[in-house]
Amino acid sequence: MSIATVAVLVAGWFLITGMHWVKPLFLPSPQAVYAKFIAVASDGFANSTLAEHVVASLLRVFGAFALACATAIPVGVMMGVSRHARGVFDPPIEFYRPLPPLAYLPLIIIWFGIGEFSKIFLIYLAIFAPLAIAARAGVRSVSIEQIHAAYSMGASRTQVVTHVILKSALPEIFTGMRIGIGVGWTTLVAAEMVASTRGLGFMVLNAAEFLASDVVIMGIIVIGFFALCFDLLMRYLEKAMVPWKGRV
Repeated sequence: MSIATVAVLVAGWFLITGMHWVKPLFLPSPQAVYAKFIAVASDGFANSTLAEHVVASLLRVFGAFALACATAIPVGVMMGVSRHARGVFDPPIEFYRPLPPLAYLPLIIIWFGIGEFSKIFLIYLAIFAPLAIAARAGVRSVSIEQIHAAYSMGASRTQVVTHVILKSALPEIFTGMRIGIGVGWTTLVAAEMVASTRGLGFMVLNAAEFLASDVVIMGIIVIGFFALCFDLLMRYLEKAMVPWKGRV
């Protein structure tokens, strides 16, 4: 069904552009986008090759994602097991979580300048909140009977947290990771708005200034491709590490 959906969308794209229902400026044909992809891949765009744009964006997104996983998951677990930790971390997370990254981007620039750290930090903040909340929700969903059973068998608090609570919370944590990386790719364009010379988001924004819609659509497709590949990887890891999810 997924392949059929993609086929229908591409066929509709061919039909709309082939019948000239929309001007190429607003929606270039698939052939034009593919030709531009080949041109950018071989000749580059905005003084950087396509590979350099891709690598720059991947380093920013996955660097921020790794930092978020290393901090948000422990914070979420602490919020789930301790009401004191929940009282400390929950208010600031819930306060900034609904804010669009563009709202606090100027403040990050004022505090940290326009270097690479600001870009990664902006993406990190966007990923941190949903991941921490997912980890907290996963911990809070653990059955109290499981915890009591572990204690009755002589398990220590550390063993209960690592072998019972964390293991039971893994499905929600993986869901939070998938949501978080999606938010990270969404925030990438905002992060690369300021003083960037390479990156997929920069490429899309730069092309939009010159009304190069073929490059814009190509950039969107490339971003979507890498985001989809990572989501498929996360699904595979989830099935391997949480095989009981979805089973009665």
